[in-house]
Amino acid sequence: MNSPQTLALDFDGIICNGLQEYFQTTWRAYCQAWPTSSGTAPEDLAQQFYRLRPVVETGWEMPVLLRAILKGFSEENILQNWPVIRDRVVVEDDLNSKVLATQVDNVRDRWLTTDLESWLELHSFYEGVIPKLQTLSKQMTILIITTKESRFVKALLQKEGLHIPDHCLFGKDCRRPKFETLRRLKATTPTPIWFIEDRLATLHIIKQQSDLNDITLFLGDWGYNTRQQQKAAGRDPRIHRLSLKQFGDDFTAWV
Repeated sequence: MNSPQTLALDFDGIICNGLQEYFQTTWRAYCQAWPTSSGTAPEDLAQQFYRLRPVVETGWEMPVLLRAILKGFSEENILQNWPVIRDRVVVEDDLNSKVLATQVDNVRDRWLTTDLESWLELHSFYEGVIPKLQTLSKQMTILIITTKESRFVKALLQKEGLHIPDHCLFGKDCRRPKFETLRRLKATTPTPIWFIEDRLATLHIIKQQSDLNDITLFLGDWGYNTRQQQKAAGRDPRIHRLSLKQFGDDFTAWV
C-alpha cells in the first residue's frame, strides 16, 4: 500500500484528550437544565462519564448522559442501548436537543471568554501525537476534520505550537458531515489520503460512499471507543485498527 500524501485526522479522541473539559462543561450545562441539582457533582460521576463518553455522537447528548447515569441506568445498559435510553430520558424530562446544545455551547463560550487559561488546562494531548504531526507537516499535507468548533481547535493547537493553516482545518462551523468534507478534498488534495477517526460509526458512513473507496480508513483505538468497537474494526477488511504506538511508527507499521 502506498504511503499517504495527505493525512486527515479527527481532533477529539485522536489528537486531543478533552474528557476533563467535556465533563466540567457538561456538568455546568446540566445544572442549568436541572436547576434543582446540587452544584457539586457526585464523587464518581466524572469517571462514569469518561467510560461512557464513546456513546455520545453530538454535544447535546452529554447532559442527557449525565441524567441517565443519575437516574440509575447501568453502564452496561447505556453502552448497549444508548439511543433507546437517550430518547427515553428526552421524553421523560421533556428535553429539547437544540436547547441543550445551546446551553453546552454557551457554557463553553463564557468559560473561554472569562478564563481561557483554565479551559485550556483541562485538555491534554495524547503522548507523541503533536511531535509526530510537527514532523509529518514538513513532509505532507495534514488536515483536521472535526465536529469541534474550529476556534476551539485553533486555541488548543496554538498553545502546543502546532500550526495548521485555516484551509486545512474543517470544524463544526463547516456544517458538513465528514464524508462530504473528504469528498470535496479529493479534488484538491494530494492522494493517497489516509483518515484517522475514533468513532466507528463515522467510519461506517464513509465506507458507504462508493466514491471514497480509495481513502484508507483507521480507527484510533486510544480514543473515545469501546473494546467491542475495536474488535469490530479489527474484523473489518476496510478499516484498520491503529494503536497509539503504531501511530508513532513509520506508515509501514500502520497496515
